[in-house]
Order: sequence, then structure tokens, then C-alpha cells
Amino acid sequence: MHLSEARTRHIHPMKKIVTLLLAALTASALASDFPKGSPAFKTSATEAIAAGKAEGKPVILVFSASWCPPCQMMKKEVYPSQQVKGYHDQFIWAYLDVDEDSNSKAATKAGVNGIPHIQILSPEGKEVAKQVGSSAPEDFAKKLKGVLAKTKKAE
Repeated sequence: MHLSEARTRHIHPMKKIVTLLLAALTASALASDFPKGSPAFKTSATEAIAAGKAEGKPVILVFSASWCPPCQMMKKEVYPSQQVKGYHDQFIWAYLDVDEDSNSKAATKAGVNGIPHIQILSPEGKEVAKQVGSSAPEDFAKKLKGVLAKTKKAE
């Protein structure tokens, strides 16, 4: 092996670290990059549940990741859709990246095994509905309508 071959095969450790850091920063930037017309997402389950109790609104916890195509489809096409927009203010929304350590406790408590995992809680923090996998805007809107009907009856 020539010296030039050895140099190209060996990547300097600092380059690896910089590359990994850039990848991590890009991934987290993509995860928080919501399309125009998206609900006002919180980034903490605890904060969302507390807001739900304080405002008397059901809570939607969206467990997701930047590398998950169905998650990104929901983020870009479903949450900001015309069918779902009418429900934005009727819920407290939280977008929780499963790759962030700060969300691991909430993901474990919610029993997240696959993503997107959408857990809908009553204003008191009790599970009302759950969805694992993506759906069309119309179907997701129907689910939200059903949840509101359930939570209004419980009052």
C-alpha cells in the first residue's frame, strides 16, 4: 500500500467528530423545521400535559424522528393540512423527537415501539386515543373530531 492510499483510507478522528456533529445539528434542525400552517408544537411532553390541564384541552403527543419518512410525511402534509387546521387550537400539540434523550422517559411511558406514534390525552392526562403509523389528512381529522366528542362527553 502506498502512503497516499493509507492517507485516504485513514480519516482523521477530528474530521469524524466534525462530520458527526454536523449531521446531528442538521438532523435536529430538520426535526424542528415545521411547514407554514403547522400547529404550535411544544417540544416537551411534560410542558404539553401541564398546558393541557391548565387550558382544559386534550394533548397530542407526536413521537417522531427526522429520519422517518412516514413521520416527515405527516409533518409536511397532515398536521398543516386544511382538514386538520381547524383542530390546531382545540388541542395542545407536542412534537417529540425519539432520538433526543429528553424524550426517552415520555416515549417509554407511552409505549412507543414504532413511529410515528401519536398519543392523544385528555386534559387530565389520561390516554384517549393512539395511532401508530401515518394517515391521510382526512382520516387524522376524523380521529381528532372523535377525540373531541369523547373528551366533551367526559366533562
